[in-house]
Amino acid sequence: MATSPELLMAWRAGDRAAGNQLFHRHFPAVSRFFRNKVSDSEDLVQATFLACVEGRERFEGRSSFRTYLFSVARYQLYGHLRRNRTPVDFGVTSLVDLGTSITRRIANEQRGGRLRDALRQLPVEQQAMLELFYWESLSCRQLAEVFEISEGSARVRLHRARRSLGRWFEQQSRDGHQAPSQEAPTRRASM
Repeated sequence: MATSPELLMAWRAGDRAAGNQLFHRHFPAVSRFFRNKVSDSEDLVQATFLACVEGRERFEGRSSFRTYLFSVARYQLYGHLRRNRTPVDFGVTSLVDLGTSITRRIANEQRGGRLRDALRQLPVEQQAMLELFYWESLSCRQLAEVFEISEGSARVRLHRARRSLGRWFEQQSRDGHQAPSQEAPTRRASM
């Protein structure tokens, strides 16, 4: 079985079957990354894979292809949010603040569980970091590569994101809202 970097190179050279295989291999994870953030996630998934093909030269193989793919996805998300709003600081702005339609629709329909609601209250960067760590099993080293920060900074930001999430649940409890329908993940950063 061909590796993801090999499939990317073959796709770039015109091998459509390699492109299909690469897409099917990574589509679920990239789709999950966007699905909880924007209503037009399919367009961003396609843009992410297209950017990978167009920017193949930037993939040097020093990290996993998956880490590279999530870096591209993050840039696609930030670009999309910037195009649809005034300048945004993703370190402090949440998707609720941005008023994305998927967030409003889910909040209005009260679907998806309290954890997902809580994640949407966090700044985009914190939400993405928690999702990549817990649901996509990226290590702190890989998070550092995706967010272009040091591994130590990734650990600190992950800790802050967990703390923000915990504060949100505490506030909800104080305000008399029901207990979370989903427990917060308990995976710890590997040291």
